[in-house]
Amino acid sequence: MAGEEPNVRIGDVSGSTFAIGSHAHAESHQHGSGGPGDQELLRAVRELRADLERVRGTEQTAALDTALAETEAEIARTGQAGPTRRERLRQLLDDSQALLSVLASAGAVAGLLGM
Repeated sequence: MAGEEPNVRIGDVSGSTFAIGSHAHAESHQHGSGGPGDQELLRAVRELRADLERVRGTEQTAALDTALAETEAEIARTGQAGPTRRERLRQLLDDSQALLSVLASAGAVAGLLGM
């Protein structure tokens, strides 16, 4: 058996990160498109931002627009909106109940956030 090479088989590694060797190092940075819910949230956030441009601006709508812009950027960058970001949007939408009844897009975002 001397001289036989070890037999190594590696199957499908798509979506995996691994390293082989004594000084090997592996890093994974997932920048996927997020789940369907995150992509749906992204569309709803964009619609609400567009609708906000058509209403008279207040401190509340400005804060909401800022949070929506940050959410849009986070989903575009990472593929998902984190729990803290979602909670902030819930809070701002909850504070803007009158807006929810006027803009259907606000209701869509609220629905996707579980409100």
